[in-house]
Amino acid sequence: MSLRDAVLAALLDGESSGYDLAKSFDASVANFWMATPQQLYRELDRLAEQGLIQARVVHQERRPNKRMFSLTEAGYEAIQQFTARAPKPSVIRDELAVKVLAADAGDAQAVRDFIVERLEWATAKLQRYERFRVRLLDGRGEDEYLAQTERVGPYLTLLRGISFEQENIRWAERVLTVIERRQGAGSAR
Repeated sequence: MSLRDAVLAALLDGESSGYDLAKSFDASVANFWMATPQQLYRELDRLAEQGLIQARVVHQERRPNKRMFSLTEAGYEAIQQFTARAPKPSVIRDELAVKVLAADAGDAQAVRDFIVERLEWATAKLQRYERFRVRLLDGRGEDEYLAQTERVGPYLTLLRGISFEQENIRWAERVLTVIERRQGAGSAR
C-alpha cells in the first residue's frame, strides 16, 4: 500500500483541507499508516497533478487562504482498483523489538527505558482512540451505530488500532516484568 491509497481513503469522508486531513490522519488513519504533515502535503500535490483529487482555494480574511481537497471520479476509480487488489501480508518492522532481542548483550537498562516510553506512548494513543470511539458512537451501542452509519470502514479500522495498542501495552508490560526480574536477580547487564 502506498501513502496515495491512504490519502484517497481518508478523503472518502468528504472535502478536507490539508491541515484537517493531517489531524484526521493522526486520529484515524494513523492506527495503520503513519505520515508526517509534510508527506501528506506532498502527496496531496501529486494526487492533484494526477487528477485523482481536486483542490479549490478558500479565501480567508484573517488567516492564509487554504486549499480544500476532494476526490475526483478518477480518485474514486483508483479506490475501486486499490480495494480490488489482494493485499500483501503485513510484516512487523520494529526497531524496539530488535533492541529487546539484543538487550542481554547490550544496555538492558536503556532498553527498559525505551519500553517504558513505548508503554506510555501506546497508553496515550489508546486513550485517544477510545475517546474517538466514544465520539463516533455518540451514545449509541456499537450494533446500533454500525447499522445506522453511512461508512463502517473508519470504525472498523479504529477497532484495529485499539487492539494494536492494547497488544503493544500487554507486550511492553510483559517485557518490563521480565527485564526487571532479571535485573533484580543480577542476570542482565
